[in-house]
Amino acid sequence: MPKIIALAGTLDTKGADFAFVRDLIEGLGLKTLTIHTGIFEPGFKPDISNAEVAAEAGEDIAEVLKKKDRGFATATMAKGMEKLLPRLYNEGKFDGVLSLGGSGGTSIVAPGMRALPIGVPKLIVSTLAGGDVSVYVGESDIYMIPSIVDVAGLNSISIKVYTNAAFAVSGMVKFESAVKAEKKPLIAATMFGVTTPCVTAAKEYLESKGYEVLIFHAVGTGGRAMEALISAGYFEGVLDLTTTEWCDELFGGVLTAGPYRLEAAGRCGVPQVVSVGALDMVNFGAFDTVPEKYKGRNLYKHNPTVTLMRTTALENKQLGEVIAGKLNAAKGKTALMLPLGGVSMLDATGQAFWGEEEDRALFDALRGKIDRKKVELVEMNSNINDPEFAIAAAKKLIELMG
Repeated sequence: MPKIIALAGTLDTKGADFAFVRDLIEGLGLKTLTIHTGIFEPGFKPDISNAEVAAEAGEDIAEVLKKKDRGFATATMAKGMEKLLPRLYNEGKFDGVLSLGGSGGTSIVAPGMRALPIGVPKLIVSTLAGGDVSVYVGESDIYMIPSIVDVAGLNSISIKVYTNAAFAVSGMVKFESAVKAEKKPLIAATMFGVTTPCVTAAKEYLESKGYEVLIFHAVGTGGRAMEALISAGYFEGVLDLTTTEWCDELFGGVLTAGPYRLEAAGRCGVPQVVSVGALDMVNFGAFDTVPEKYKGRNLYKHNPTVTLMRTTALENKQLGEVIAGKLNAAKGKTALMLPLGGVSMLDATGQAFWGEEEDRALFDALRGKIDRKKVELVEMNSNINDPEFAIAAAKKLIELMG
């Protein structure tokens, strides 16, 4: 049976573009499911009308049109797609999805794509794909392809871009790998460059015991992705050794994961071992992008595009209080592990961020604020990257998982 690709977008203003892609995909032996997300009459009859999309959001398309409010219309259709796409996928109506559009079209379709499971092919050809696409991609695996020219008809450039996109999504749905991952209990872990030895050693130990460990890079998107997957029920346990994203959330760094970081495991009752990896640093871009108010601080040029700032004792006290509050709210088994010999590669004797006073402020705040009835406290006279700390953390998680 041929695979089906959903083509979702504003068929009123981009009808010719979508018709071209539709014909191209069907010429490859696949089927298409066209979804109209615009407000006006489409350029060709879609399989799913804009009235159906609006109805998913509880609105009548005629009333949406009467309002003559572009913002309201965009929000309505985006809400409808967020409900419609996952429902259609669960009903087996399509195997992958492709969209073409500008800012409006991308904003309408992206929420629906984000609501699809990871692994479902999802591509957007967009005028916005050359910039910061985090607002559209979120924690999902959406592929975004720059349209180069506006999505406004067929020309020598757009035809090539659309053709590549159509072939790409067709290949994704048509070909399946013979390699299948062995089904093992999943564990989530967080890692940063300066906590890599620790997490690598813990991962190897856990894998030797029959677990599969998924590592999330603690750069904002990584933390958010992990929290989303924990909430979706993917994991048996969480090894959250690198909580550095809280530094950026509180002190204006560029790698924040938002205010809900460190909540999913506790809310869902998933056993978790948490540590303080890389809480010695706030992340900025190139050196000249560091805010003026921080120019006199202890700054470290990690590479030409990344500058790290050492957290102060006062900031570490605040970090400890916030993290303790998150852990105290946990419904499941939780352990907090403190590496008294330093929280990163840079926070070690003789290194750029070594700071006994700063670390003491962090540890004291955590000791004083955690609820010992809910959170087990483990302290070790090790740097976080020492093998004994990594193995102890892995063993503790196995213990909590029972």
